[in-house]
Amino acid sequence: MTSGKALAIGNFDGVHRGHQAILEAARTFSSGGTVTAVTFWPHPTSVLRPDQAPALLCRLSERVNLLKASGADEVSIVEFTRTLAAKTPEEFVEKVLCPLNPTAVVVGQNFRFGVEAKADGHQMRAIAQGRFEVEVQPIVVDEGRISSSRIRALLVQGNVEVAAQMLGRYFRYNGIVVLGDQRGHELGFPTANVTIPERYACPADGVYAGFLRCGSETWPAAISVGTNPTFDGEQRRVESYALDRWDLNLYGEKVGVDFVARLRGQMRFTSRNELVHQMRNDVAATRKALEGLTPGV
Repeated sequence: MTSGKALAIGNFDGVHRGHQAILEAARTFSSGGTVTAVTFWPHPTSVLRPDQAPALLCRLSERVNLLKASGADEVSIVEFTRTLAAKTPEEFVEKVLCPLNPTAVVVGQNFRFGVEAKADGHQMRAIAQGRFEVEVQPIVVDEGRISSSRIRALLVQGNVEVAAQMLGRYFRYNGIVVLGDQRGHELGFPTANVTIPERYACPADGVYAGFLRCGSETWPAAISVGTNPTFDGEQRRVESYALDRWDLNLYGEKVGVDFVARLRGQMRFTSRNELVHQMRNDVAATRKALEGLTPGV
């Protein structure tokens, strides 16, 4: 096998362990050459069936960074359109793959392409006719099939622990810190607030232990997800209190919130004193949940 360019092809939303296995296989087939991750944007379902579009596990820029961190030397972004979806399998190979000059292509067992998405990796191998190798990577299974859709379902349940196992890292929600209601500061627990657009996945409403990241700094944090029902809030947000830090000014900064463990569901309190008492308990539970853990990269 000579050195060359291996393509790892997939939607890669979340870049979970199954996706990472495809990239690892591509590295093997490159034989010291380059690995190019070929990904599609926007999500195919959002183009073909907009009413069924899934909440994405990460933004495109985050996907690119994750792909490179998982072994891709470069990332090729293919715009997904109805025209692309209507191409025959032969046209897809000739117009999308061949111009990239691959010596090998690695796809997952469930990868489909061409009109009506009926062709798979085995048909791709037949179409390639020896111009490049095609490797079909089996689906990674860990207490069940690893997939982006299953990770989304786990987040809806608030099960960030199993989601992290499938991702190979803590689930991270990224966003820009916005000015909140200032109640956290008044209550003694100032928070960095990030809004949650519907098109992106986020864990279920509740309180979690995790880490707040900004630039090169990371702090253990108690994290609340929800609408703040005690004060009749309407906008769903991620609110992170960096433990023992009252001096942070993160407004306008991009932060990442890593979810480590779910502590409890969202609750409505009848008084400020009751809320503050519970917040103190949440902070104590956060310390315990994070004891001995180190933040990921």
